[in-house]
Amino acid sequence: MFQKISTFIGEVRGELRKATWPWDSDPKAKGFKKYKELVDSTVVVMIAIVLLGGFVAVSDLLLSSAIKFVSELF
Repeated sequence: MFQKISTFIGEVRGELRKATWPWDSDPKAKGFKKYKELVDSTVVVMIAIVLLGGFVAVSDLLLSSAIKFVSELF
């Protein structure tokens, strides 16, 4: 059992080394410059969430108003 766990951890380490991480590997980079790609990606995701939330809210408002209008007709 411990051999399987050890093998698994070794394989995970190997796969994590192959991954592309969203920060600069340059040791001279400091502060937010080191994490520029990560910060940029986070900002894009936050903007997308706000836009999608606004779209859903407006769609909900319009559809609920339309259903209310149609239900009052009948």
